[in-house]
Amino acid sequence: MNLNAVKRVQLLTLFVGLLFFSLGARAALEIEITQGVEAGIPVAVVPFEWKGSGVPPHFVSDIIEADLKRSGRFDTIPRGDFLSNPHDHTEVNYKDWRLIKAEALVVGRVQRLGSDQYQVEFRVFDVFKSKQLTGFRYSVPGKSLRKLAHQISDIVYQTLTGERGAFDTRVAYVTVERSPARTRYLLRVADSDGYGAVTILESKEPILSPAWSPDGLRLAYVSFEQGRSMIFVQRLGDGKRELVASFPGLNGAPAWAPNGKMLAAVSSREGNAEIYTIDLQTKQSRRLTNHLSIDTEPAFSPDGRSIVFTSDRAGRPQIYRMRVDGSGVERLTFEGNYNARASYSPDGKRLTLVTNQGGGYRIGVFHIDSKGLFVITDTTLDESPSFAPNGAMILYATQQGNSGVLSAVSADGRVKQVLRFQKGDVREPAWSPYNRKL
Repeated sequence: MNLNAVKRVQLLTLFVGLLFFSLGARAALEIEITQGVEAGIPVAVVPFEWKGSGVPPHFVSDIIEADLKRSGRFDTIPRGDFLSNPHDHTEVNYKDWRLIKAEALVVGRVQRLGSDQYQVEFRVFDVFKSKQLTGFRYSVPGKSLRKLAHQISDIVYQTLTGERGAFDTRVAYVTVERSPARTRYLLRVADSDGYGAVTILESKEPILSPAWSPDGLRLAYVSFEQGRSMIFVQRLGDGKRELVASFPGLNGAPAWAPNGKMLAAVSSREGNAEIYTIDLQTKQSRRLTNHLSIDTEPAFSPDGRSIVFTSDRAGRPQIYRMRVDGSGVERLTFEGNYNARASYSPDGKRLTLVTNQGGGYRIGVFHIDSKGLFVITDTTLDESPSFAPNGAMILYATQQGNSGVLSAVSADGRVKQVLRFQKGDVREPAWSPYNRKL
């Protein structure tokens, strides 16, 4: 592989290069909440009653409790403080929960119906109003219990906050595993809490910039498997993939249009790094930028009318915006000497980006209307920020010690957590959209 070509693609995608961290083995996935809100909603999740022999494939109530705690919006009450353990509405004594200052209560049960079929029911209660807020019953196979638990977490989250949850979503990321004999690059997809990871692609050469299609069924990414950068689109259901960009020079930074029919990407086919759109049906491309400087890292607005991108045309990397046809280019960011890798919030009102205002490369949130830029992390080698589909959290990669890890931070910076995976350096995260059909 041409190492100079790899370095040039790193320049196009991050300007400061990718963070090739050293191997860091882990015994298991750990999620560490390093900072939370001062006053989350006090919620008690009672261990669900199990009605069956042996143990269930997954402990649904444990997953729900972990999801709620991980969101940073809730203070989960320790189970050792519980005065009772109800499993349905007939067993709830609201006084027991007022005494331990719970404001919300989640109870339920799991029952085995057959060899691999389970019935799950749950209820959510408002402790102070002494009433049930919601409750449902489901029947699912064992393999779907964890997914159902995340779906229940989403219902609880929305019931108690009025906002849509994002627990039943997925994340894509790249893991680099090194040994004296070889280096492996793995493109992986996992649940939003990091569990259930599946390898989508394995290569001896770098894999960069995974990007979810709007329907959540495909990933676009950059692969060096043939010694140079090429852009592929791969279906997650059957693994079938398609080469969509292998132009001379460099190909990188794919981004999906909201309609799923087009990609924006970076190419140096005409000598300089410029932004193009690629029609996925016809494979026809259209050049959008034309400047002597580097233009890279495009991202569509949710309405599909504009594209933000990174350019150093003012001397330093900054964020610009243009119409989807390439006209009307305007500079958005002026604060700090480095702003790059921007992407939109689901409501189109904010951007998350990597910023350097003198203290290292950190994650920021830029409010488009007010032009305010707020730094929300305190580490110094952060990269690849990606909004959750509800806009409440931002996933990103950073360095902790000598290892690359994934972290998440609330959009206001008040809640922080770190996801440590089994082994390898983890980078290039992307949070999936809601439209999951697999």
